[in-house]
Amino acid sequence: KPPSHQHIGPEEADQPPSMSSHDAAPPAAPSRNPCCLCWCCCCSCSWNEERRRAWRASRENKLQPLPSCEECATPSPEEVRSWAQSFDKLMHSPAGRSVFREFLRTEYSEENMLFWLACEELKAEANQHVVDEKARLIYEDYVSILSPKEVSLDSRVREGINKKMQEPSAHTFDDAQLQIYTLMHRDSYPRFLSSPTYRALLLQGSSQSSNEA
Repeated sequence: KPPSHQHIGPEEADQPPSMSSHDAAPPAAPSRNPCCLCWCCCCSCSWNEERRRAWRASRENKLQPLPSCEECATPSPEEVRSWAQSFDKLMHSPAGRSVFREFLRTEYSEENMLFWLACEELKAEANQHVVDEKARLIYEDYVSILSPKEVSLDSRVREGINKKMQEPSAHTFDDAQLQIYTLMHRDSYPRFLSSPTYRALLLQGSSQSSNEA
Protein backbone atom coordinates (compact mmCIF):
# COMPACT_ATOMS: atom_id res chain seq x y z
CA LYS A 1 0.00 0.00 0.00
CA PRO A 2 1.51 3.36 -1.02
CA PRO A 3 2.47 5.62 1.86
CA SER A 4 0.25 8.58 2.49
CA HIS A 5 0.90 11.91 4.13
CA GLN A 6 -0.45 12.01 7.64
CA HIS A 7 -1.87 15.07 9.29
CA ILE A 8 0.35 16.38 12.08
CA GLY A 9 -1.32 17.67 15.21
CA PRO A 10 -0.24 20.91 16.92
CA GLU A 11 1.61 19.04 19.62
CA GLU A 12 3.72 17.28 16.97
CA ALA A 13 4.31 20.31 14.76
CA ASP A 14 7.93 20.79 15.77
CA GLN A 15 8.92 17.15 15.35
CA PRO A 16 10.11 15.78 12.00
CA PRO A 17 8.29 12.60 10.93
CA SER A 18 9.73 9.29 12.06
CA MET A 19 11.78 7.19 9.70
CA SER A 20 10.17 3.95 8.56
CA SER A 21 12.17 1.03 7.30
CA HIS A 22 11.36 1.55 3.64
CA ASP A 23 12.24 5.24 3.82
CA ALA A 24 15.77 4.59 5.01
CA ALA A 25 18.07 6.49 2.72
CA PRO A 26 21.19 5.04 1.09
CA PRO A 27 24.67 5.42 2.52
CA ALA A 28 26.39 8.66 1.64
CA ALA A 29 30.02 8.91 0.68
CA PRO A 30 32.25 9.47 3.73
CA SER A 31 33.57 12.70 2.23
CA ARG A 32 30.07 14.14 2.24
CA ASN A 33 29.20 13.25 5.79
CA PRO A 34 32.09 11.90 7.84
CA CYS A 35 30.19 11.61 11.12
CA CYS A 36 27.16 9.68 9.93
CA LEU A 37 26.72 6.73 7.58
CA CYS A 38 23.22 7.56 6.47
CA TRP A 39 21.05 10.40 5.17
CA CYS A 40 18.29 9.80 7.67
CA CYS A 41 17.53 11.62 10.94
CA CYS A 42 18.69 8.80 13.22
CA CYS A 43 21.89 10.37 14.52
CA SER A 44 22.62 13.59 16.36
CA CYS A 45 25.50 14.91 14.29
CA SER A 46 25.57 18.59 13.37
CA TRP A 47 24.71 17.78 9.76
CA ASN A 48 21.41 16.21 10.76
CA GLU A 49 20.72 18.95 13.29
CA GLU A 50 21.07 21.40 10.43
CA ARG A 51 18.61 19.36 8.36
CA ARG A 52 16.11 19.37 11.24
CA ARG A 53 16.36 23.14 11.60
CA ALA A 54 15.84 23.57 7.86
CA TRP A 55 12.86 21.23 7.98
CA ARG A 56 11.22 23.17 10.81
CA ALA A 57 11.89 26.50 9.12
CA SER A 58 10.39 25.38 5.84
CA ARG A 59 7.35 23.34 6.91
CA GLU A 60 5.21 26.47 7.28
CA ASN A 61 6.55 27.89 4.01
CA LYS A 62 6.17 24.83 1.84
CA LEU A 63 5.14 26.81 -1.21
CA GLN A 64 7.66 29.38 -2.24
CA PRO A 65 6.96 32.06 -4.89
CA LEU A 66 6.88 30.61 -8.39
CA PRO A 67 10.27 31.14 -10.06
CA SER A 68 10.29 31.93 -13.76
CA CYS A 69 11.61 28.46 -14.59
CA GLU A 70 9.94 28.26 -17.97
CA GLU A 71 9.74 31.11 -20.41
CA CYS A 72 6.87 30.64 -22.78
CA ALA A 73 4.67 32.71 -25.05
CA THR A 74 1.00 33.23 -24.35
CA PRO A 75 -0.75 30.05 -25.55
CA SER A 76 -3.06 30.28 -28.54
CA PRO A 77 -6.76 29.34 -28.15
CA GLU A 78 -6.06 26.16 -30.14
CA GLU A 79 -3.22 25.20 -27.80
CA VAL A 80 -5.37 25.80 -24.71
CA ARG A 81 -8.14 23.61 -26.15
CA SER A 82 -5.61 20.87 -26.98
CA TRP A 83 -4.77 20.49 -23.29
CA ALA A 84 -8.17 18.87 -22.77
CA GLN A 85 -7.43 16.24 -25.43
CA SER A 86 -4.75 14.46 -23.42
CA PHE A 87 -2.50 14.91 -20.41
CA ASP A 88 0.51 14.30 -22.66
CA LYS A 89 -0.37 17.36 -24.74
CA LEU A 90 -0.65 19.47 -21.59
CA MET A 91 2.71 18.27 -20.27
CA HIS A 92 4.47 18.73 -23.63
CA SER A 93 3.42 22.38 -23.72
CA PRO A 94 5.65 24.81 -21.75
CA ALA A 95 2.66 27.12 -21.27
CA GLY A 96 0.53 24.13 -20.26
CA ARG A 97 3.05 22.99 -17.67
CA SER A 98 3.22 26.52 -16.26
CA VAL A 99 -0.57 26.85 -15.93
CA PHE A 100 -0.95 23.32 -14.56
CA ARG A 101 1.79 23.99 -12.03
CA GLU A 102 -0.04 27.07 -10.77
CA PHE A 103 -3.16 24.92 -10.41
CA LEU A 104 -1.21 22.28 -8.45
CA ARG A 105 0.03 25.06 -6.22
CA THR A 106 -3.56 25.85 -5.21
CA GLU A 107 -3.99 22.18 -4.30
CA TYR A 108 -0.74 22.09 -2.28
CA SER A 109 0.77 19.50 -4.61
CA GLU A 110 3.15 21.68 -6.61
CA GLU A 111 6.00 19.42 -5.53
CA ASN A 112 4.77 16.78 -7.99
CA MET A 113 5.46 19.05 -10.97
CA LEU A 114 8.73 20.29 -9.46
CA PHE A 115 9.92 16.70 -9.00
CA TRP A 116 8.93 15.77 -12.55
CA LEU A 117 10.78 18.81 -13.96
CA ALA A 118 13.87 18.03 -11.85
CA CYS A 119 13.90 14.46 -13.20
CA GLU A 120 13.66 15.77 -16.78
CA GLU A 121 16.62 18.05 -16.11
CA LEU A 122 18.60 15.17 -14.59
CA LYS A 123 17.97 12.92 -17.62
CA ALA A 124 19.41 15.60 -19.90
CA GLU A 125 22.67 15.80 -17.92
CA ALA A 126 25.75 14.00 -19.25
CA ASN A 127 28.42 15.06 -16.74
CA GLN A 128 28.63 12.35 -14.07
CA HIS A 129 29.81 14.75 -11.38
CA VAL A 130 26.78 16.98 -12.03
CA VAL A 131 24.52 13.91 -12.14
CA ASP A 132 25.74 12.86 -8.67
CA GLU A 133 25.04 16.30 -7.24
CA LYS A 134 21.64 16.73 -8.89
CA ALA A 135 20.56 13.21 -7.87
CA ARG A 136 21.52 13.96 -4.26
CA LEU A 137 19.55 17.22 -4.31
CA ILE A 138 16.49 15.53 -5.85
CA TYR A 139 16.66 12.85 -3.18
CA GLU A 140 16.88 15.40 -0.38
CA ASP A 141 14.21 17.69 -1.84
CA TYR A 142 11.56 15.18 -2.94
CA VAL A 143 12.28 11.68 -1.57
CA SER A 144 13.59 12.28 1.95
CA ILE A 145 10.88 12.21 4.62
CA LEU A 146 12.53 15.25 6.18
CA SER A 147 11.60 17.40 3.20
CA PRO A 148 8.36 19.42 3.21
CA LYS A 149 8.28 18.78 -0.56
CA GLU A 150 8.33 14.97 -0.24
CA VAL A 151 6.34 13.29 -3.01
CA SER A 152 4.19 10.21 -2.47
CA LEU A 153 6.00 7.08 -3.66
CA ASP A 154 5.28 3.45 -2.90
CA SER A 155 7.73 1.26 -1.00
CA ARG A 156 8.91 -0.65 -4.08
CA VAL A 157 9.94 2.54 -5.88
CA ARG A 158 11.58 3.97 -2.75
CA GLU A 159 13.64 0.83 -2.21
CA GLY A 160 14.74 0.96 -5.84
CA ILE A 161 15.86 4.57 -5.47
CA ASN A 162 17.79 3.77 -2.29
CA LYS A 163 19.75 1.06 -4.10
CA LYS A 164 20.41 3.21 -7.18
CA MET A 165 21.60 6.16 -5.07
CA GLN A 166 24.75 4.17 -4.23
CA GLU A 167 25.81 4.87 -7.84
CA PRO A 168 23.46 7.57 -9.19
CA SER A 169 22.76 7.87 -12.89
CA ALA A 170 20.65 10.16 -15.05
CA HIS A 171 17.87 7.55 -14.81
CA THR A 172 17.91 6.91 -11.05
CA PHE A 173 14.43 8.37 -10.62
CA ASP A 174 12.74 7.07 -13.79
CA ASP A 175 10.31 4.77 -11.95
CA ALA A 176 9.47 7.47 -9.43
CA GLN A 177 8.98 10.06 -12.18
CA LEU A 178 6.56 7.75 -13.99
CA GLN A 179 4.65 7.12 -10.76
CA ILE A 180 4.26 10.85 -10.08
CA TYR A 181 3.32 11.51 -13.73
CA THR A 182 0.60 8.86 -13.44
CA LEU A 183 -0.58 10.34 -10.15
CA MET A 184 -0.92 13.82 -11.67
CA HIS A 185 -2.70 12.36 -14.71
CA ARG A 186 -5.16 10.32 -12.69
CA ASP A 187 -5.72 12.63 -9.75
CA SER A 188 -5.05 16.29 -10.58
CA TYR A 189 -5.58 16.52 -14.35
CA PRO A 190 -9.37 15.90 -14.31
CA ARG A 191 -9.81 18.56 -11.64
CA PHE A 192 -7.65 20.97 -13.62
CA LEU A 193 -9.90 20.61 -16.68
CA SER A 194 -12.97 21.56 -14.63
CA SER A 195 -11.20 24.30 -12.65
CA PRO A 196 -11.98 28.04 -12.91
CA THR A 197 -8.37 28.55 -14.04
CA TYR A 198 -8.73 26.40 -17.15
CA ARG A 199 -12.30 27.53 -17.89
CA ALA A 200 -11.16 31.15 -17.78
CA LEU A 201 -8.43 30.40 -20.34
CA LEU A 202 -11.00 28.72 -22.61
CA LEU A 203 -13.33 31.72 -22.36
CA GLN A 204 -10.46 34.08 -23.02
CA GLY A 205 -9.55 32.07 -26.09
CA SER A 206 -13.15 32.07 -27.32
CA SER A 207 -13.39 35.85 -26.89
CA GLN A 208 -10.11 36.32 -28.73
CA SER A 209 -11.33 34.18 -31.63
CA SER A 210 -14.61 36.11 -31.80
CA ASN A 211 -12.81 39.48 -31.87
CA GLU A 212 -10.50 38.31 -34.64
CA ALA A 213 -13.50 37.10 -36.63
